[in-house]
Amino acid sequence: MNQLIFDFLRLLASLLAVAVVLSLHEFAHAFVAYKSGDPTPKYAGRLTLNPMRHFDILGLVLFAFAGFGWAKPVPINPNNFTHYKRGLTLTAIAGVVTNYLSAFLFYPLLLVVLNYLSTPFIALDTFLYHFFILLYTYSLAFCVFNLIPLPPLDGWRVVQAVNRKRGRVYHFFEQYGYIILLVLIGIHFLVGILSNYAIFSLAATIFGYIDILGYIMEFVTYIASKPITLLWGLVF
Repeated sequence: MNQLIFDFLRLLASLLAVAVVLSLHEFAHAFVAYKSGDPTPKYAGRLTLNPMRHFDILGLVLFAFAGFGWAKPVPINPNNFTHYKRGLTLTAIAGVVTNYLSAFLFYPLLLVVLNYLSTPFIALDTFLYHFFILLYTYSLAFCVFNLIPLPPLDGWRVVQAVNRKRGRVYHFFEQYGYIILLVLIGIHFLVGILSNYAIFSLAATIFGYIDILGYIMEFVTYIASKPITLLWGLVF
């Protein structure tokens, strides 16, 4: 297969997988907030699986090319919740729980595609292979990435839900957390780029020592994937 066609199919599969994973994640936030008594997500048009209502351009680009990113945060008004703390906590974790459950369901589909699917069209097989493996890996990656307690991620929403005190540390991360997150992503992305070229191997090694995000994603994703692969391994 022509390399250009292969790259196009992989990019297409990546974008479609991102659309599915992001839409499920953000819809879960909106649905749980709505069921907890807050109509704000519905009024904002976020109670939908339409990916166009959820995309954040920078987060989408990072997701498609770096393997993790974010969508537009679902607007909520916690004062509308029937039970404030419970509603805020459930809304905060709804996205990551949905992504983990999705990964659990996507994994057997991936195994079916890998082991049993074969069509007369190489391009179709290539697309389906990448689409299903990215559905699974992106679901896990998005789940783990969003657990990081920095704004605008869900981990920060959990901090807001369980911590009503607003001290200096809280306000520091609230103000600079987004910048810290972008720096962490930048370092990780830079390591990935430099690693592709032998001439930059030393620089990649040096930056690799401070690639905190890479360590978190690799370790936690590996741990999170184990229950899924072990349980479905009993079936396949």
